[in-house]
Amino acid sequence: MSKLNVSIIDYGVGNLLSVARGLERCGAKVTITSNPKKILSSFRVVLPGVGAFSNGMKELKKNNLDEVVREVADKEVPLLGICLGMQMLLDESEEFGKTKGLGLISGKVIPIPTITIDGNRQKIPHIGWNSLKLSKNYQNWKKTPLAKVQEYEEVYFTHSFMANPSSSKYRLADCLYGGLSIAAFIKKNNIFGCQFHPEKSGKVGLKILKSFINM
Repeated sequence: MSKLNVSIIDYGVGNLLSVARGLERCGAKVTITSNPKKILSSFRVVLPGVGAFSNGMKELKKNNLDEVVREVADKEVPLLGICLGMQMLLDESEEFGKTKGLGLISGKVIPIPTITIDGNRQKIPHIGWNSLKLSKNYQNWKKTPLAKVQEYEEVYFTHSFMANPSSSKYRLADCLYGGLSIAAFIKKNNIFGCQFHPEKSGKVGLKILKSFINM
């Protein structure tokens, strides 16, 4: 098995080519696939995704890829969920009614508030560049995909819902939007998730992808 062999799970939802190009620029040998054997034999696995949570889970389940993702996690293969892929790692979402997620990290996906903590209206979705802050339970980002990132470097977000892990220990990095702390990067053992799009985040995003495949 090649050390840099990375599978991107193709379940019909997500900007696969952009993610693949980003990983390839970081030295990975990338396979975009829905084949369970190929996914389970990979050194690293990426679960991308854009759009609604319920549709993402529906498409994952079509070919039992939800169970494949769980098996990847059980095998302790490093797994990275991106945007919707990150949200689906949690137990459930409130988007368009309750939908069960993969249950790999305890927590829920909830709407971003339409009001700032100061009581002003704020734009939804949260779109654009925002800086990463070290979450309170961590002193640094060593030995994680954020290892080469400096606090307050910016990455690109586009989302209307946000992950709300049940424990702050799962929050590796946050960002502030309307004064609210949003989980930007989550972690549990070999499972990682970023709310932002590293493939659209320039040099900072490439540092994150490179650290993920080389950690």
